[in-house]
Amino acid sequence: MMAFELTPTQVFASLGVLLTLVMVWRASVRRARAATAAARSGARLLSLFGRVLFTTGLIVGVQWLVITRPDGNPWVLLAVLGLPALFASYTLTRALTVTTVDTPRKWGGRR
Repeated sequence: MMAFELTPTQVFASLGVLLTLVMVWRASVRRARAATAAARSGARLLSLFGRVLFTTGLIVGVQWLVITRPDGNPWVLLAVLGLPALFASYTLTRALTVTTVDTPRKWGGRR
């Protein structure tokens, strides 16, 4: 059998190295969580922006078709210009309104 003889200085130095490794590991986990939260928030904004652009293109396309037809009914023209304006205002209001605030949890973990 081998017996180790460690001085108190060596024991405290080993504990200090172990504590430093644990602190570095925890800090890297925190940084990774913060980066993930930032990326998720940016992707959410980009997704919403894409939906707004798609809706805008759809509205413009339908309006273009109705306006360029020579035998257009004035009520159809009013509906084509009025209803998409309502949808566009709803979409823009949702896009520009903050509905949730992503705050990190104090104790971590998921629910």
